[in-house]
Amino acid sequence: MRNIRVETSAATILLTEAPEPKVRDRQTGEIAKDATSGEALMTLGVVYLEDGESSLIKVTVPESGVSEGLNLGAPVSLPGLVARPWESVFNGQQRHGIAYRAAAVTPAAFPAANGAAA
Repeated sequence: MRNIRVETSAATILLTEAPEPKVRDRQTGEIAKDATSGEALMTLGVVYLEDGESSLIKVTVPESGVSEGLNLGAPVSLPGLVARPWESVFNGQQRHGIAYRAAAVTPAAFPAANGAAA
């Protein structure tokens, strides 16, 4: 399936779950690795706010893309954010969803309020 670039310039993205290693196999505890680079992958939770609507999403980033200074509830930037639709059959049940991946996660600033006095 194709990766779809996600335009984030008009969104506010808040960190809701700290980055932690992405587990590939829950039975063995094997950590997921990038297929190309072999680098360990991390997952984090964010709330994505845009146009008065919000979504909770999990995002995968390479371990080297996790910046210092990330705080829960604080705004973050997700450069290179892409969405990839997926589907599979598990225990005879059809499942589908959207996987999100970014090149990095970095601290960001809250957007300036419209009409705010200087």
